[in-house]
Amino acid sequence: MNLYLIRHGDYLEDLEDGKYQDLGLSPEGVRQVEALRERLSRTDEIKADVLLSSSMRRARESAAILAPVWDQPVLFEKDFEEWVCDDGTLTPEEFSRRWQQVSEAQKPFYRFMPGYETALEFSGRVQAAFNRILQEHQGKTLVLVTHGGVIGTAFSYFFGLSAALPSRVGLGTKNASITHWYQPASAPKWILERYNDYHHLR
Repeated sequence: MNLYLIRHGDYLEDLEDGKYQDLGLSPEGVRQVEALRERLSRTDEIKADVLLSSSMRRARESAAILAPVWDQPVLFEKDFEEWVCDDGTLTPEEFSRRWQQVSEAQKPFYRFMPGYETALEFSGRVQAAFNRILQEHQGKTLVLVTHGGVIGTAFSYFFGLSAALPSRVGLGTKNASITHWYQPASAPKWILERYNDYHHLR
């Protein structure tokens, strides 16, 4: 069984209707995902049985560019959206200021606004979603177009790490990169075959 995680391309985020929102791929983001599509079409290195995508705009647009590679319908999954921690009214500067004031030990539990996720709740949502799709599509090759935070949470899921503990490492998942996890038929454990493969952009 194979799980390929593809991060969306570079995107625009700006004020619209008084809130900071995902405005979709930037021209550079389109170029990045088109470069990945060209690579995958040329190499045929991923033979997807199922194509999934976060329902956020930047991921949807990335999935639409990639979909012709496999001639598969895109199945949208809200559970694989990026961390939803505020309503979009905080400026990036205010968001950063608040986050920097939170101690490392408390960051998993910090809630920016009532009704929105803590980092720990986000991790729980995504890990439950990974468990669900892997059960639903056993033995298949899955491609999921998603976000950096979701790809990072895959490490917690597969390595059995607690999201309640402060992390000692940071991940720098590149736009339009590939991360590949697979489970051999001969063993129950998953193997990380590659992380952050973006050589098509170099």
